[in-house]
Amino acid sequence: MINAQAKVKPSLHVFETLESEVRSYCRRFATVFSRAKDYKLWDTAGNEYIDFFAGAGSLNYGHNNEKIKRKLVDYLLNDGITHSLDMATQAKETFLREFHRIILAPRGLNYKIMFPGPTGTNAVESALKIARKVTGRKTIISFTNAFHGMTAGSLAVTGNKFKRQGAGMPLDHAVFMPYDNYFGEEVDTAEYMKKLIDDSGSGVELPAAVILETVQGEGGLNVASFAWLRKIEHICRERGILLIVDDVQMGCGRTGTFFSFEPAGICPDIVCLSKSIGGMGLPFALTLLKPELDVWEPGEHNGTFRGNNLAFVAATAALDYWRDDSFSREIAAKSEMIRSALREIAEKHAVLKGTVRGRGLIQGLHFPDAGVAEAVCGEAFRRRLIMETSGADNEVAKIMPPLTIDRDGLKQGLAILDESLAVVS
Repeated sequence: MINAQAKVKPSLHVFETLESEVRSYCRRFATVFSRAKDYKLWDTAGNEYIDFFAGAGSLNYGHNNEKIKRKLVDYLLNDGITHSLDMATQAKETFLREFHRIILAPRGLNYKIMFPGPTGTNAVESALKIARKVTGRKTIISFTNAFHGMTAGSLAVTGNKFKRQGAGMPLDHAVFMPYDNYFGEEVDTAEYMKKLIDDSGSGVELPAAVILETVQGEGGLNVASFAWLRKIEHICRERGILLIVDDVQMGCGRTGTFFSFEPAGICPDIVCLSKSIGGMGLPFALTLLKPELDVWEPGEHNGTFRGNNLAFVAATAALDYWRDDSFSREIAAKSEMIRSALREIAEKHAVLKGTVRGRGLIQGLHFPDAGVAEAVCGEAFRRRLIMETSGADNEVAKIMPPLTIDRDGLKQGLAILDESLAVVS
């Protein structure tokens, strides 16, 4: 139930008057937020909200995480370097050393670490560029319902029609293949891709790279099977095609392990990270590439804000969660709790025909009828739960809380989701 003492929401007049029409999330979550802690936010009128959105996956460790915040405050109070382009700083050195020691080495991964710029699309753009440079080929294979970013190169390998039309120009050198289960379980789409690549009459050139998400977050919570991922990797290896995994939203523990591809047992040539790698929402991105692919000329790909030292500090502090497997086990337990609750909710409101999708702490309910997921998320927000839709037609109500949320927070949020489905049904 909605809190009877909830206050009137603040006015959005300033934003509606002065800000561009391109604004998006503030239309869905129509209030003015002023404070946040862990998995909760408060608006300027004092209304409290549970966050099942986590900054679109940028706040895996919660809002204003105490351990990370303390490191940042100490760094600032000691006049630490904040901006440095790609100059060597102590903060960057510490991050590089700790990321290799805590994340890469224990997983047997040998990657050079590139700082391409502060956002996910910067990581994707750099991955596409280096793949083309190394192979001498131009075509990139992507998949139906993929989302890889909003700049021209990333948008070219993004499937969403609405997003693509905003480019206002042709989006070239990309070929789309059907994602796992796109045609249903009876069609092996990896074999489909293999056939088209090998057939000299298909019109599909040998690509420089294949780029994929192991779970399509924006595309509708479509989950690739581990067998499909291994088959795609094998196809790439046999043909000298580079495999790029976009782990911008699914990385940093969102699916349970630090990298989403770990359980599949694959080793991508290039990995894109952003969002929660910044520790607590600070702009930060990494492109991880195998050493033999690191053929950049100095300055051939750069950016003014690739040396975000505050993000180096926050990211290093966040690595403490990954010193052993206890955090992964905790995520797995919460994941099962969510899946069980969603199944019960879907069965309880069977008239809406909701089915459970997702993996780890990014799950949701898919609804076949238009407008249902949007209505559910709208009702949830009225009840002080922040969650968004997913999919090309906004057909999935998506749950993506901070990984650090406690069980009480999950129970409260899931109870509100249950109430919201009851209203819509």
